[in-house]
This record gives sequence, C-alpha cells and structure tokens, in this order.
Amino acid sequence: MAVAKTSPKAAVATKSATSRAKAAKASDNRFQQAKRASILLKHVSDPTRLQVILILSEGERHVGALCAQLSQSQPAVSHHLALLRHGNIIAPRRQGKNNFYSLTETGSELARVVKNLIA
Repeated sequence: MAVAKTSPKAAVATKSATSRAKAAKASDNRFQQAKRASILLKHVSDPTRLQVILILSEGERHVGALCAQLSQSQPAVSHHLALLRHGNIIAPRRQGKNNFYSLTETGSELARVVKNLIA
C-alpha cells in the first residue's frame, strides 16, 4: 500500500488556508458582537432610558411609579419601556390590569456599568 506524500509547499499552503479561514471566522464573530453591542447601546442612548434602568436596579416598579419618578406622562414612559423591552433590557410582569417592570440579566449588567461610570 502506497502512502501519498505531500510536498512541503503544499503543507504550508494548507496551513496558510486554514489560518486565513480561522482569521475570517474570528473577524466575523467580532463584527457580529460589535453589531449586537451597537444595537444594545442604541436602546440605552437616551437619558430617560438610562434613568429607567437605574430606577429598576433598585427593584421592580409599576408603570405609574416610573411616571411619577421620571415626571413624565404615561405614554412617554411606555414608549421608553417598549424600546427597553424590545432590547431585552427589561422584562414585564402583568398583575391584573397593572404592568410591573424589572431588569433582565443584561439590564442588571448595564445598570452596574452605568453606576460605575457615574460614581
């Protein structure tokens, strides 16, 4: 049985192609991570939304309580809550006719980062 030998040039070419493929995959992964981070940061790029995150870091709140703390109308606060909810930063909980909001794990991490930035 004959064993095929590869030339040193072919072995180098194969290693080089493998290295390029790995580098391309790593680059694509970094791009996807940056894209997700960019979308997340757009969701929190408003002072009111950052305030909501900081308020909710202290515990779950009813929409009415958020309106009072932010001194904003219910439709305005609901708009901000919807954006945060779509960004998976907050999670709603319905109790009867009332909606309560709390931070998700991502929201808690963001709150920690924001607190460290302003401390």
